[in-house]
Formats: sequence, structure tokens, C-alpha cells
Amino acid sequence: MPAAKLLSGKDKTADMLSTGIVSIQVGKPQVMPDEKPWTSGFLKQATTEPLWLGTTNLDGDGQADLEHHGGPHKAVCVYSAEHYSYWKKQLDLPNLAPGDFGENFTVADLTEDDLCIGDTWQLGDAIVQVSQPRQPCWKLARRWKIKDLAVQVQQTGFTGWYFRVLTEGRVQGGMQLQLVDRPHEQWTVTQANRIMHHDKKNQDAARNLASVPELSPSWMATLVKRLDTGLPPDTSKRLVPPV
Repeated sequence: MPAAKLLSGKDKTADMLSTGIVSIQVGKPQVMPDEKPWTSGFLKQATTEPLWLGTTNLDGDGQADLEHHGGPHKAVCVYSAEHYSYWKKQLDLPNLAPGDFGENFTVADLTEDDLCIGDTWQLGDAIVQVSQPRQPCWKLARRWKIKDLAVQVQQTGFTGWYFRVLTEGRVQGGMQLQLVDRPHEQWTVTQANRIMHHDKKNQDAARNLASVPELSPSWMATLVKRLDTGLPPDTSKRLVPPV
């Protein structure tokens, strides 16, 4: 079934948007071979089997750095299949495939422009909600041996996003995601990225974004700290691979 087009304005939830899960990937943390070995759950394998989606994770998945990945507000990492054609050309990596940016769900027809913080989606019996944009980290860069890759991802806004799980259930590649509620149509993932990473002096916008109750606590805290200090966070440790 082709994905429905997003409607404009107040009609966006009048007809429910649906889109397909291209593939689902899971993987446990493992030591990555390198000159300086490092541990990550970045390498994930596609599976066609039904998986249990719990409130903190997909069955069979795991994260090495639980301080910054996973948990109830980052239970599922999602990336748009639409971005892979850009990265194949930009990075000269023609064999890039779904899952190669470390995501759990690769979705068709949706990008950061098309969904909003707080969007609630149904996937089989499971119900998930957009909690925040993904913030790319140095592990993405080290995986592909491109030192500024995380910076490139952040600059393009092709970041992906996270789902929290409101209702657990079994999920499978090929299933349809269906939009059931959109409380904040003005706060697309793209707009949230813009306020966090680009329009850093717009304190009014930061305050408004921080007040969105469905936004993840970590993003709220970062924005509140920026409001208190007047300074954006130092992202160098997150973006640049350690020597």
C-alpha cells in the first residue's frame, strides 16, 4: 500500500498517515576491530522474524552506552530509507543499505520534515511515539572511517529520530506504521533539529520546544540549561571520534 500524503494544517490527523517499515535491524554490543578497539551495538542485522517491542528495547537488540542510547525515551532508533541515495553518492559508498546508520527501523516515504515530536503511531499491536531527533555520535563516523560523518549528518538534518513505546507488542518488517495522533504539528523533527543545532540564539524557540511535554527529558534538560546559561552545549565530544 502506498503511503498516504501528509495533509496540511489542522487536517493532518483527519486522515491517518500510514507508511511501511522497510526493514527491522537488531544487534547486541560487540567489540569493533580497529587500531583502538571500541564496543558498540551499531552493527545490526536485518531480520524478517516477528520481534517483541518492549518499553526499553527490541528483543535481540542492545546498546553499549546506556547513558546516551536506549532506555524508555530512545527505545527504537528510526531512519528514513529516503536518505540512503544521498549518502551513497555523498560518501561514495554505493553499497550502503538499510541498517547501515545503526537504526532499528528503516521506514519508507517519511523524513524528518514529515513527522512531529509527540506523534503517536500504531504498528500492529504496538503503539509508539516520537520523542526526539537522533543526535549522531562519533561511533557512526568511526564505523565508516569518515571523521566528520556525524557532523555531516547533523548539518544536513538527516538525523533520524527515536520512538518511545507506549504499548508493547510484536513487530515485523513490512508492517504498516499508522499515525493516530499529532498534538504538535508545528514541531517537526526538522524544526527541533534546527532549534537545537543551528538556530542556537533563538531563546524563545528553545523555550517553546522545551515546553513540549512529549519531548524527551534529555532534550528538555539541554534546552533548559541553554536558557539558564545563554550558551549552547559543547557537542565536540559527541561528534568527533576520540583519538
